[in-house]
Amino acid sequence: MCFVYFAKAFQGSYMKSSITQIERRFDIPSSLIGFIDGSFEIGNLFVIAFVSYFGAKLHRPRLIGAGCLIMAMGSFITAAPHFFQGLYKYETTISHFSASNGTESILPCLTNGSLAQDEIPTVEIQAECEKAASSSLWLYVFLGNMLRGVGETPVMPLGLSYLDDFSRAENTALYMALIQTMGIMGPMFGFMLGSFCAKLYVDIGAVDLDTITINHKDSRWVGAWWLGFLFTGGVMLLAGIPFWFLPKSLPKQGETETVKKSNVVEGEQERFIPDNNKHSNAPDKPAPVSMAALAKDFLPSLKKLFSNTIYMTLIITTIIQVNGFIGLITFQPKYMEQTYGHSASRAIFLIGVSNLPALALGIVTGGFIMKKFKLNILGASKFCITASLLTFSALLVQYFLQCDNSQVAGLTVSYQGAPEVSYQQNTLISQCNMACSCSLKHWDPICATSNGLTYASPCLAGCQTSTGVGKEMVFHNCTCIGDSPFSYANMSAVLGQCPRKSDCDYMFKFYMAVTIIGSFFPACAATPGYIILLRSINPELKSLALGVHILLIRTLGGIPPAIYFGALIDRTCLKWGTKQCGGRGACRIYDSIAFRNSYLGVIYGLFAASFVLCGVLYNRLSHREKKRALKSQLKAPEQDGNGVSTGNRNVSSAIIKCDENPDQETTI
Repeated sequence: MCFVYFAKAFQGSYMKSSITQIERRFDIPSSLIGFIDGSFEIGNLFVIAFVSYFGAKLHRPRLIGAGCLIMAMGSFITAAPHFFQGLYKYETTISHFSASNGTESILPCLTNGSLAQDEIPTVEIQAECEKAASSSLWLYVFLGNMLRGVGETPVMPLGLSYLDDFSRAENTALYMALIQTMGIMGPMFGFMLGSFCAKLYVDIGAVDLDTITINHKDSRWVGAWWLGFLFTGGVMLLAGIPFWFLPKSLPKQGETETVKKSNVVEGEQERFIPDNNKHSNAPDKPAPVSMAALAKDFLPSLKKLFSNTIYMTLIITTIIQVNGFIGLITFQPKYMEQTYGHSASRAIFLIGVSNLPALALGIVTGGFIMKKFKLNILGASKFCITASLLTFSALLVQYFLQCDNSQVAGLTVSYQGAPEVSYQQNTLISQCNMACSCSLKHWDPICATSNGLTYASPCLAGCQTSTGVGKEMVFHNCTCIGDSPFSYANMSAVLGQCPRKSDCDYMFKFYMAVTIIGSFFPACAATPGYIILLRSINPELKSLALGVHILLIRTLGGIPPAIYFGALIDRTCLKWGTKQCGGRGACRIYDSIAFRNSYLGVIYGLFAASFVLCGVLYNRLSHREKKRALKSQLKAPEQDGNGVSTGNRNVSSAIIKCDENPDQETTI
């Protein structure tokens, strides 16, 4: 179980880390990449309720092994588009005028209107171009991710119920904590692999990297996203092999040898179908269970589950919190990239080596506290509420750890350097570049080291000549740089965006420290949350409850947030890229302040709503515990002044009379 949890988390986290690369490779907006990311949950949605219910009565380990095989196939299918597509062509205007021999060349600003390619292609031309560019191959990524969701379905509900059936009750929390800890180690390696692949060019081995004019810090860069999917698919294939050899049932942990030989634990498989011949003299051979008998009891069991108010309140609370968590983790690399100016590969790496170990430590801590202090269901709920409040406090601090927008002339500042955020394309035109007839659609940023401003393209900077080739190109005689307040400075620029101010790096260190703290506290509540879930339902509905829980979490907590978070983030885009065939591609630069308000604002709203439901849940749990305590007092025998139970004393006296008069028959 530890190995397969590691493998599926390794696979899933690599998918999360590759979101930005896939978005750029297929030139799609964040809302669509959110939909692709949600296809994993869509795959879960199709089969999880039935797998959790019917699968619990069948051979659980083999179903888990089959799921691992399907997940491996999903990874291989996700990587397939790379082998069907041609070479990646990033949008650039430099290829039109770069000098191959490194000597000075003339830029299009002097060839009036040669790059003004803003005309709209006809529908026929665009359709033919998109077919040649294979721009619809993202559907393979969608299908592969959905297959991973189908394959992941049996792992958690069947694996945890199998474990809970055959382990000691006091060890269950610790075992779950260990399994989830190994699951957290998977994302750690997954994000590190994602960071490594993001630094490798997508067509590595097929192109001469010296001719590439962008590096891994550029928003047009696409890493070798496909490579990691081949590797994670292979690991998942290995992880599923041991499950094919595990037995259908095991002796209960801690039983004596005699009991092991004579009894098999009464797990949920044995409790499901009532045995009408329980008291007969027939040998204890399990009768075959028909699918019709299983299906007949499905709806009553589901109704019984949904009538449990504590279970339903817990599910709604978890759905809201998962919405916030999915939105947070899906777009965190992009948030770090746009807010603090770090490359996608560095952001992914930092998440893997800092946040995820904190998650692992938090899960172990939660399981240890549950075992050490032997917390009951009420104590576990208090622990979860406290951890959630501390998490929310850490998230609030992040709002104030903000850097200014990247200074891009015509988008976030004016050409004179004054702060001026604009979502309109026409603000890219200024007096200094009006005669150049530049294309407003292309994103080919250059940095003027003299004034620290970034310009959307060499043409829009008014550059007239260039020297060098590839990444070493330098642009000279740029009229817009000379038009700045620093008119005495050198009017030259280099490829790429300008780096952020030094105080932004200082702010980023505080941000990383807060995110580590914010990762630790919610992880502490993971194991207590599962214990609350397991202890609030009937034992015979354990797998069904876990399955429905995962189904609703995947459906309402996993699919929508990536889509609506992505749509809100798209609204903060300042400059959209242009597809090879025309039309809007992936976003190149965002308004980081609006990004922060949309991204963190939704997270704050979701967590605030969950706190209200946490209060309702605690109230219901405390009310139930009081009722149970009252029932136990009513059932307990009364005691006299010496502390002796009067009920027991009556029984004892009746037995004594029988001993004194052996011939007298007495009924007790």
